[in-house]
Amino acid sequence: MSFDLDGRVILITGGGGFLALEFARALGRAGARPVLADIDVVRADANAARLGTDGLDALSLAADITKPDQTARLVDTVVEQLGRLDGLLNSAAIDPKFDPESAEVETPGFEHYPLEQWNQSLEVNLTGTFLVTQAAARHFLAEDRGVIVNVASIYGMTGPDQRLYADGEDLPPARFKPVDYSVTKSALYGFTRYLAAYFAGTGVRANAVTFGGIDHGHDDGFRERYARRVPMGRMGEPTEVGGVMVFLFSEAASYMTGSNVVVDGGWTAW
Repeated sequence: MSFDLDGRVILITGGGGFLALEFARALGRAGARPVLADIDVVRADANAARLGTDGLDALSLAADITKPDQTARLVDTVVEQLGRLDGLLNSAAIDPKFDPESAEVETPGFEHYPLEQWNQSLEVNLTGTFLVTQAAARHFLAEDRGVIVNVASIYGMTGPDQRLYADGEDLPPARFKPVDYSVTKSALYGFTRYLAAYFAGTGVRANAVTFGGIDHGHDDGFRERYARRVPMGRMGEPTEVGGVMVFLFSEAASYMTGSNVVVDGGWTAW
């Protein structure tokens, strides 16, 4: 029963993404009502519809988390429509993925990396996360309860292995994981620890989850290169990302705050 999320409302940013769908599915099956928020509400609507076909009830909302007025309105809307807000899952991020659904990022290497793209990642991945968490925190503190989970990455703990993104010896800059992704994901650990310390003495908890590579239609060459890099010898499956979220949002994790849970198939062990 400690893993039961029955009746809890959990707001998920970046709600139109494929990982957000899996987070929401797992949380919904544990009894929670997921709210999918995304600047691209069409994608969030599509994920809510997919959950509906599974018999799960999800709400989708439009929001640009880089705008303080929109994050405040987002939290207010959730509470007004659903009567409560129990958790925030910060999943929104600019993340140039190496998969069929993502356009390749046409940028040069670090020494010529555009300031505009650096600033955009800081604005979304960090400032946006700060703003929506700030808005949720006002509600959580008023209720003296709430759970915050920040989605990090192995590339926040280690430098990117650029060899994964090229066939052969050449490393085309268009397929490099850029500097801003690593920097912003690394910063989430500091943000998580700050929140945990700040909320000391309250009923609010904050933790981070670090994921390794999750298979999302990658080509066989990439899968093979990735498999050689991890002790478990494979990429993660989408169905393997939800369980840790159920745990962290549930009472089973009631004595956890300021922690980083690593789900990476052993990537960071090597």
